[in-house]
Amino acid sequence: MTETDTEAVEVETTETAPDFDRLFGVVTDGLIGALGGLVGTVVLTVGLLIGSSLGAFDTDAFTVVAELAGATILFDSNLSAIGYIVFLLGGMTVWPLLLASIGSYLPGDRFAIKGVTFGFVLWTGFAPSFYTGQAGLLLVAYLVITFFAHVFYGFTLGAVFDYFSNRPDTLV
Repeated sequence: MTETDTEAVEVETTETAPDFDRLFGVVTDGLIGALGGLVGTVVLTVGLLIGSSLGAFDTDAFTVVAELAGATILFDSNLSAIGYIVFLLGGMTVWPLLLASIGSYLPGDRFAIKGVTFGFVLWTGFAPSFYTGQAGLLLVAYLVITFFAHVFYGFTLGAVFDYFSNRPDTLV
């Protein structure tokens, strides 16, 4: 070979696949989901308390949640508070996991936007389940307040996902 000739060098590149099986990443994502669910449920609770103060939402509706969870076997008082704790735990575990699972199928480019649609879907189950006989303007207030509370829940949950998705060691 002469000095003017160039030598072709083949460089082998290997791509490393993301490590989805690391326990630390899975636990971190679980904590992010729980944190997002907690923050979202706090926002949802504020909306429900506003509705309660206006007479549009009855907090005794949480009693049914406690009864469905079987709390009447162990407790005979404060069933509404126990029902709220079950509601909070669901908002911190089940719904964040569902959003993380189906988020790629929801419209929007960020989880916060996807969460708005997700909150709407949750509201369609919440509204008839927690309805306690409101009529007239109280029914309209119940529907509007619970709708926006759920939309804000979904947005807040998704915003927490978005915030932590840029952090290292997360799989979200």
